[in-house]
Amino acid sequence: MTRLKFLIEGIRNIKTTGTITRSSRYVCRKMIEEVNFDTAKCIVELGGGDGVVTKHILKNLKGDTKLITFEILPQFCELLRNLNDDRLIVAEDSAENIKKHLKANGFEKADYVISTLPIVNIPEEIGERIVTAARDNLVDGGLYMQLHYSLLAKHLYEKVFGNIVHKFVVRNVPPAFILKSVKD
Repeated sequence: MTRLKFLIEGIRNIKTTGTITRSSRYVCRKMIEEVNFDTAKCIVELGGGDGVVTKHILKNLKGDTKLITFEILPQFCELLRNLNDDRLIVAEDSAENIKKHLKANGFEKADYVISTLPIVNIPEEIGERIVTAARDNLVDGGLYMQLHYSLLAKHLYEKVFGNIVHKFVVRNVPPAFILKSVKD
């Protein structure tokens, strides 16, 4: 997908995409820098979009590790499927249904959840259900990484996980925050 097509899609579906530009390589690297690809068996990505973060994850996957990517926009799901990688499972479904897709693919829990969902654009109760489902379906000690463009929703992760650390990435348009929570 070209930058222009992404811009058009972002404008058309801003509440779903949460942005009109792709995440920079700097954001993509920060999103996955704490993932231990040597030990991970299952990674869940929430909001696969056109695959910019997905490609960074796939490039680092080892062995038979699987990536289950959630996306609700059919045109983005098609782009993700066109990546033609057997390790990638595209779930054209709400991220609230993590458990169903983990079980369908032979996993009890995910090792990591990496999310670019525009949580601040989602109704609060649905956003909380998504983040809670992510926490509930992470292994103990598992990491949840979330991309945001502000800290407006920081309280949600504190409420659900009880802990949060954030990093600021200037080299992105707009500059971004990456929030990290650990399942205790």
